[in-house]
Amino acid sequence: MTKKFDVVIGNPPYQEDSETAPNRREPLYPKFMDAAFEVGEKAVLITPARFLSNSGQTKAAWNKKMLADKHLQVAYHAPDSSSLFPGTDIKGGIAVTYRDSAQEIGPIGTFLGGATTGMASVIGKVDARGEESFYKIVSSRALYRYSDLAIAERSEITDVVPKGAGNQVTPSSFIALDEVIFFDAEPSDGRDYVQVVGSSASKRTIRWLRSDYISAPDSRSRFKVLVAKANNSGAFGETLSSPFVAGPGVTHTDTFLTVGPFDSDQEAEACLAYLKTKFARALLSVLKTTQNNARSVWKLIPLQDFTSSSDIDWTKPIPEIDQQLYAKYGLDTEEIAFIEDNVKPMA
Repeated sequence: MTKKFDVVIGNPPYQEDSETAPNRREPLYPKFMDAAFEVGEKAVLITPARFLSNSGQTKAAWNKKMLADKHLQVAYHAPDSSSLFPGTDIKGGIAVTYRDSAQEIGPIGTFLGGATTGMASVIGKVDARGEESFYKIVSSRALYRYSDLAIAERSEITDVVPKGAGNQVTPSSFIALDEVIFFDAEPSDGRDYVQVVGSSASKRTIRWLRSDYISAPDSRSRFKVLVAKANNSGAFGETLSSPFVAGPGVTHTDTFLTVGPFDSDQEAEACLAYLKTKFARALLSVLKTTQNNARSVWKLIPLQDFTSSSDIDWTKPIPEIDQQLYAKYGLDTEEIAFIEDNVKPMA
């Protein structure tokens, strides 16, 4: 068929309701971007920018495909969506992308936009050392799940765990099953129980659950640092929402992620100190452009030795640990000033 037009302009919907999770809306714009690239040599699209940091609800494989596309570039990025669309808060901002299948103008790679542009040279120095990534010790979602025994014995669980959640220890089930399978005090019925850390009324809450009712990954019996799965807005340099050390026998709902595990409390405390440094959180902020603390957003942070043999003295105050890290990675005065001026302190 002969093409009858040269330019197509449209305003398609960008999300749809999920069949498996009623409160979750699936993004549609990846489908429109793919379709536009198939039918046209050149395409300009205005979309949410979350995919640029491999975050949001778009598929990770699709995000990586876009970031590796040699024909795609970011023509404009607005970190604050309301600057383009007043009254609209789209986490991660808005991206205007341009694709030309006849030219190599990309790839985007690690996107640095807005406040993160000052981190380019820092990332280069960190990458040059070839160290392992911190994200290696960050758990993925749904680390803890209800056991098959729990599902078989307590039908109430499947009544409150959303369809498609895969028996995850969800925040909603933690609240709905209070005093059903979760208890404020450890029952004295002769069974083994573990602590489950969750959230109730927006406060960190600890309940007791039968140990055979929950999965047992390696971290369950060791020390770890728990970090909120979501916090703040994704603004550059923001603080983390009160990460803390948890000991053996402590589990958690999907409200949290596990960092670790570690063999000792001292190692876990050292890791906690690292998370509070401006250095680590500056690198985190490059990819964390929404409230979501997904495992992938920790990728630019280098993994450290948290034992007593470390080249960093983790017993020092956080500002002094930062100075050690700046020296270790050879940051110059301008790079240090950028981090110090733009990242909020944590005690």
